[in-house]
Amino acid sequence: QVQLVESGGGLVQAGGSLRLSCAASRRTLSSSAAGWFRQVPGKEREFVAGINWNGGTTFYADSVKGRFTISRDNAKNTVYLQMNSLKPEDTAVYYCAAGINARSVLAPSWDYWGQGTQVTVSS
Repeated sequence: QVQLVESGGGLVQAGGSLRLSCAASRRTLSSSAAGWFRQVPGKEREFVAGINWNGGTTFYADSVKGRFTISRDNAKNTVYLQMNSLKPEDTAVYYCAAGINARSVLAPSWDYWGQGTQVTVSS
């Protein structure tokens, strides 16, 4: 079992930046694909970004391409999401996930999840 813990969420004004972190309890994360999803009440969990096990390949939703950057530090067993030029529509609970396929946009295909961290962008 891999436990994932997100941190770094908060309240920021539109145009601002936040950096989310996802720390894993086991080194299993270093051999897994990792991803970030987000969810607002009443909607399905939405794929934001994915990264393969060694950080060599990344994938992004069109809505965040050019603004968000996913990265990882396997020595620290941690995955990051740098979010720049934030917009009010980025407001959501952000979840970290670990699994096999970094490009999968389907939430059920990911194996492990964190508890989520709230990101609120004010206009």
